[in-house]
Order: sequence, then C-alpha cells, then structure tokens
Amino acid sequence: MRRLISLCLGLVLATALPMMAAAQDGPLRIDITEGVIEPVPVAIPSFVPENGASDMAAQITRVVGEDLTGTGLFRRIPQEAFISSISSFSSPIQYADWRAINAQALVTGAVTVEGSQVIVKFRLYDVFTGQELGEGMQFAGTTDGWRRMAHKVADQVYSRITGESGYFDSRVVFVSESGPKDQRAKRLAVMDYDGANVQYLTGSGSIVLAPRFSPSGDRVIYTSYETGSPRVHVLSVGDTQSRILPAQAGSMSFAPRFTPNGQGLLYSVNEGSNTDIYRMDMASGQTSQLTTGPAIDTAPSFSPDGSRIVFESDRSGSQQLYVMPAGGGEPTRISFGPGRYGTPVWSPRGDLIAFTKQNAGRFHIGVMRVDGSEERLLTASFLDESPTWAPNGRVIMFARETQGAQGASSLYTVDVSGRNLKRVTTPDGASDPSWGPLQ
Repeated sequence: MRRLISLCLGLVLATALPMMAAAQDGPLRIDITEGVIEPVPVAIPSFVPENGASDMAAQITRVVGEDLTGTGLFRRIPQEAFISSISSFSSPIQYADWRAINAQALVTGAVTVEGSQVIVKFRLYDVFTGQELGEGMQFAGTTDGWRRMAHKVADQVYSRITGESGYFDSRVVFVSESGPKDQRAKRLAVMDYDGANVQYLTGSGSIVLAPRFSPSGDRVIYTSYETGSPRVHVLSVGDTQSRILPAQAGSMSFAPRFTPNGQGLLYSVNEGSNTDIYRMDMASGQTSQLTTGPAIDTAPSFSPDGSRIVFESDRSGSQQLYVMPAGGGEPTRISFGPGRYGTPVWSPRGDLIAFTKQNAGRFHIGVMRVDGSEERLLTASFLDESPTWAPNGRVIMFARETQGAQGASSLYTVDVSGRNLKRVTTPDGASDPSWGPLQ
C-alpha cells in the first residue's frame, strides 16, 4: 500500500489512549505499549544549496529535523550513517542504501537564494515501498522568513506521514515576565511555536493577562490593568495598535476569548461578589449576559462549531467545569473528580477539553471528553496552568512555575497522551500562552 507510514502512524494518532497499532501488510508500523511509541526512523540529508546558499540550506535542514523529532514520533538518523549522498535535487534515490540503515522515510530538499528571496524545494519518500509520498513541492519567501519555510516543509512531511495537519508554521502569544517575583514586569509577546522569533507587542508599564489569538491570527484579545482596573483590550498584531472594549460602568471585565468566527468574544464581568459570562459582538458592541446567579462564572471557551461553551464555576461550592449552550441556558457539570478544575479549553478537533486541576497540593494539566468521561492527567508539578491547544489538537502548551522566592514561570508542551514533555525556551519568564492558527 502506497502510504504505509501514514496508515500506521495515523492509527497511533487517532487516539490519545495507550494502544497497539494494528498490524499492517508491510514493514512500516509503530507499536505503542503502555503509551510508549517507537519513533519512525527518518533520514534527512542536508538540503542541496543550488547556488551556493550553503549556510541557509544547513539552517533549513536543521529546523526541519528539529520540528519532526520534537514531536517524539520521529527519530532522525545521523548523517554519518548514510551510505548514499544527495548531490542534487534530481538525484535518483538508491533505496537499497537507505533500507540498509533502516530508514523508513527519506526527506530530500534544495535551497536557492536570489538576493533577498529564498526558494525551498522538497520531496518525501517511503523507503520500504520505494515510492514518493505525494508530489514534490516548493515554497518561496524572503531570506528573513527562512524559518517559516522550514516549518512549512516539516508540516507537509508530518501531514503526509500522519494524515493530519501539522502545527509547526504557527505562532504563540504569551505574557513575557521579567524582574523579581514580587515586582514582576509583564508584557505581551508573540513567538514561533518553538520559541524562536520573539516579538514584543506591548510595553511593561501595566499588568497584562490572558492573551488569546483570534481564529485568523491577526488580532490578540487580553486583559490589561492600564486604566487601574481590569479591562478587555483588543490588539492588532500587524501594527500593535490596541483599543479598550466598552464595559458596564463600575464593573471589571476579564478572561476574554474570541468566538470561532472571530466576530465576537466571550468574557467575564465582575460586579461586587458576583461574576458572570457575557458575549459581545465586536462590530456593534452589543452584549448579552449568558450566566446569572450568585456564583463566579469565568474562563469561557467555545466548542469549535460554536454551539456550546465550557467554563469554570463555583456554583456547586467548589471550582468545577460546566458546559452550556452558546446562547446561555442551564449548564451541565462535567467534572466530578477530586480537587478543583479551571481554565477549560475546547480542543480544535472538538473531542476533548483541556483543563487545569488542583488536588492534594499539586497542579495538573489534564484532558477529558466533552461529557466529562475519560479524565486523564498529563502533568503534575508545584504549579501547572493555562493550557492551550496546537492547531491540530494533538499537543498542549502550558505554563509551569517553580517554587520559592526565586520561582519563575516557563512554557512547556506535552502531547495528549502525556508523552514528550518539553520546555519551550524563551528569553525571559513566560506564562499564559495562546496558540494561534497555522499561518
């Protein structure tokens, strides 16, 4: 079968639960035992510099390899093990040489630089069947954007092998933190998914919290204390211009999140000891109140189809998760385990809800089905919080803070099976991540 790798790895990714991939006719398969995946061995020879762009070609090859191996689903074969070399993009593939080093997939590429423009071409091969997976492709852009083209290549390789969309050519908005713990300066920043290309969107003159990307990735909504009390702001990523959204007099607004179509938003309004969830139309400013009662209802998140909202509330006496219709109405409690639940976020795939859980002095990032079943905790530490989903719904990024007076917050990623926990390197401390769409 032409896409044996895709079929085998697709079975692995079809569920977050530990399983054994079904046997396939052919040599390519991934076995999972108790949540352990044997990564696919992939060969990525250095991309060919077609007009002397050797440094650029080496950098692009490196990032493609880091993207793929960073998933935990691929193992890159060292170049010193190669028997064959790829001297040009049109070189014939000596499949026997790649089989001899147990490569299951082969990625070849070429890079051309013309002034400030760079062109990247690539091909992907199934070594055991001796066939190309899909057609060769090329991406063009500026030399400053070479990392994006590397991410695009890796997304295509990932997609062709797994049968699912990638997430490498995406960005994350977050709160960058600097200074001592009791006087921490915070400002909004945006970066590539892997922590590269950090750009700052606001200054550190006022506290900022909970930034959230719009579905199109062109705007960020967040909470700011610029006026002295928390208010919801919306910022254009392109020109970093922001505006304060209208709010009821004497109230505080916070915890905003865009609607799936990006034309509206959900947010919480605090008046006295009561906090309720509101919805606003961005164009008209018209608002509607979705929850009522003497409870703290906050941290709302839409289902991908826009039909339901998950949120946290203490209406039962402790912090729990509830789901209600998008227009409001009687909510249904979905969390029933020990401890407290908060910051729920609906998966882009619509099948899971990620959350923060506090129990027995520990914090966890977990996932559950949308009806509250099959709860699984993916992490545990002194303080884990603020989960956000990758665009394909397979990886979660979150903030982890270390203990003590010198404690600092950093960003981490973990896949939905609880595997492959990794720190995302940022220049300073970081919290409150929000993963944007594929670019």
